[in-house]
Amino acid sequence: MDIEIGAEAKDKSFNRRVAITVVALSIFMGLCGVKDGNIVQAMQQAQSDSVDAWNEYQATKTKLHIDQTALNQTRLLSVSGDHRAAEAVQVETQRLQTEIAKYRAEIPVLKAKAEGFSAQYDALNVHDDQFDASDALISIAVSIAAVAALVEIPAALWASWGFGALGVTMGLAGFLGWSLHSAFLSKLLG
Repeated sequence: MDIEIGAEAKDKSFNRRVAITVVALSIFMGLCGVKDGNIVQAMQQAQSDSVDAWNEYQATKTKLHIDQTALNQTRLLSVSGDHRAAEAVQVETQRLQTEIAKYRAEIPVLKAKAEGFSAQYDALNVHDDQFDASDALISIAVSIAAVAALVEIPAALWASWGFGALGVTMGLAGFLGWSLHSAFLSKLLG
């Protein structure tokens, strides 16, 4: 009878470790899911802002090109010898030169703004990949823990802990802004 009680106690201890593992990893995975959702929203906003900034950049370059063409046409008109329109041509030339200078000043600023949004998206994407890797690794860990409970093999629980530790590490990297990134996992999961 002592043998049965000892075996039953051993089974309960093992099952408790499995249960604690599953609960702890599930809670951490849930928290990572919330943070990952917020990062995805920020990525969508950065992507939208980037597209808007690039559109504004392109529109400004187009306006610059149109005004440069108009300036060239205005100069050609002034050379034609029509003295009545000379004053109007001079005013228009001055206006176009002012606009061209304004567009030339705006273009680098708009380009930097668009590139900044693109860089923000890329930085957020690294953290999104970290949370995706965390989710995958913790899911594997929970699955292995479930199998460990069924077959009662300690090595399976240890494997679960190994995958869980990697998943928690990737999740912490996402929460804490670490530059830890697995290119292999990103390619595999991406």
